[in-house]
Amino acid sequence: MTCPDYKGLMMGYLDDELDEHQKKKFTEHLDQCPDCQNELAEFNELKKLADEAALTEPQDELWQHYWKNIYNRFERTLGWICLSVAAIILLIYGGFKLIGEIIQDPTVDVVLKVGLVALIVGLAVLFVSVLRERLYLRKKDPYKDIRR
Repeated sequence: MTCPDYKGLMMGYLDDELDEHQKKKFTEHLDQCPDCQNELAEFNELKKLADEAALTEPQDELWQHYWKNIYNRFERTLGWICLSVAAIILLIYGGFKLIGEIIQDPTVDVVLKVGLVALIVGLAVLFVSVLRERLYLRKKDPYKDIRR
């Protein structure tokens, strides 16, 4: 192999990703090639700098200022609402299609069909129960008059 063939192995060598055969060939070449030794040293320095680099979190004041803007709050809220509605619609549609296929399939046992219907009824009751609870608690929220 020539130097350009070994240059592609340098980062793999530094990250200890080479197999034993590649590592042996690379170190043999490295012992005889001062250009590759220098480049490997530069790569090593670059790798150390990259490993030491750390992202800093924005200060709380920056986030508070960002969220004071009504557009930013509206944008995020609208995005979550659209995502949630779409997921609910797709899950309900897919669920009804799947359930319809299972219930209409004559090869499926009656026990499975009854269990599936019971599961659906249970989920519907729990959904309505949680929804009623959330609406009730929203009316009774002692912190609703506090500005955010």
